[in-house]
Amino acid sequence: MLRSSWFRLSVFVAGLALVACSFAVSAQQGKTIRGRKYKAPPQTSRIEITILRNVNGKPIENAAVIFHPIVNGEDKGAMELKTNEDGKTIIEVLPIGGTVRLQVIARGFQTYGEDIDVDKPEMAISIRMKRPGEQYSIYTNHEETPNAGQEKPSGDTKAPATQPR
Repeated sequence: MLRSSWFRLSVFVAGLALVACSFAVSAQQGKTIRGRKYKAPPQTSRIEITILRNVNGKPIENAAVIFHPIVNGEDKGAMELKTNEDGKTIIEVLPIGGTVRLQVIARGFQTYGEDIDVDKPEMAISIRMKRPGEQYSIYTNHEETPNAGQEKPSGDTKAPATQPR
């Protein structure tokens, strides 16, 4: 008799433990929303930039390609990459739907700059770099502007006549 009461008691305790464990598991499943909510990162675009010489179309190696992300009209930092021996560089972290100010600096060439709308998952941009031009001076005569560097008379259209002394 003592044996059957022990058996009944152990079955009762085991059943009670099983019910308690099921309540604990269901309570943990109900609290899955903890901490910060996960927000997926925005889709990014793969942009391949090719830098070439304007004269002969050969690639420019080691040119600095600088990306300035523009958010609400403000520059949000810069990312700089260098071109390889083929004149190419690739960036894959710019979000689709944004605007990027692209700047290219290469030794012996004019600096290049342009705002680009990142609107496709893959973009290819080819840039032809020019050699620096001659600086414009007001002290030299230019063919296209015969009166360059000279003041225009204000008000009067006739210049005052000078009398010999």
